[in-house]
Amino acid sequence: MKVEALVFDMDGLLLDSERVVQRSWNYAGEKLGYERIGEHIYHTLGFNVVRREAYFKSVYGEDFPMDKFNELTREKYYGICDKEGIGVKEGARELLIYAKEHGYKVGLATSSREIHAKASLEKVGLWRYFDGGVFGDSVKHAKPDPEIYLKACEAIGTEPVHSIALEDAPAGIRSASAAGMIPVMIPDLAQPDEEVRGLCRYVYPTLLDVIKMLDCENAEAGR
Repeated sequence: MKVEALVFDMDGLLLDSERVVQRSWNYAGEKLGYERIGEHIYHTLGFNVVRREAYFKSVYGEDFPMDKFNELTREKYYGICDKEGIGVKEGARELLIYAKEHGYKVGLATSSREIHAKASLEKVGLWRYFDGGVFGDSVKHAKPDPEIYLKACEAIGTEPVHSIALEDAPAGIRSASAAGMIPVMIPDLAQPDEEVRGLCRYVYPTLLDVIKMLDCENAEAGR
């Protein structure tokens, strides 16, 4: 395994944001008369806004008020961010620093919108470590389609076969695997089932474990 690049998901992997999203969905759902709508996050991890809208309409019908739901969700999400902040996941900053110090290319492949993703990462001082990124509003096909990871590798000038994809969600693992990358999962809200685990090269509790793995890989290669 010759690794030249690390490509990161964002929500639930770098940022402890998925639980805040879930809270904001429950808030918006209650305002609109839908109870416990936040439970659907387990079925939509890794989806971009287009695929998420299709999912909600398949569950609640074509008349589901997606625009109003998104408006209320963002209002609550950013309110929580301003009041409580969004935490950085364990090992995220350390791994990004390690990657830059050891000459790895670093990319982002997030289903979040570009304006939101960049602002979120800049706010916690992480965007500076990235060589490039691809976002949910710049691809036609959402995860688990491989498009976003193929474009992320292209954006940072690396081949998928030499790139580790770091993901917390099953849809992201399927996307990275289909792109021909080296999938590594650090589960957050969703644990991998047998099929998803079989697609992963490794499954680790935190991103700190990825540093240990890279150290071992470099030692074996004599680098």
